[in-house]
Amino acid sequence: MSATTSSPPHKIIGVAVIWNEHEQILIDRRRPEGVMGGLWEFPGGKIEPGETIEECIQREIQEELAIEIEVGKHLITIDHTYTHLRVTLTVHHCRLIAGVPQPLECEEICWVHLDDLENFAFPQANSQIIAALKQQR
Repeated sequence: MSATTSSPPHKIIGVAVIWNEHEQILIDRRRPEGVMGGLWEFPGGKIEPGETIEECIQREIQEELAIEIEVGKHLITIDHTYTHLRVTLTVHHCRLIAGVPQPLECEEICWVHLDDLENFAFPQANSQIIAALKQQR
């Protein structure tokens, strides 16, 4: 490989599968104007220097949805390369502790049962999260 070829930037993303007391999962819809706009996703965001993945997930969920969660056990880690970006999604089960989710940084939010997730359009990498969730039950 020549020195001029650069690989796409790599982001490490903490992803939350947030469960409520009705065994529903929280998903949010990306704003239409952004990358992969209009698709649904599991909430989360990019890890900051010096943060653990658990701290990242808690902070991102607080910033994006204004709720408090407990970060539980690790579900799956996914490496995915899009044309412009390489991402590592580190996914944890989480539980809603306090607050009502607000769509602060997304178009809308929705609580759904595991079996209903396939009715929503997700980015490609998210299909592995859904598959892992179905395997675990």
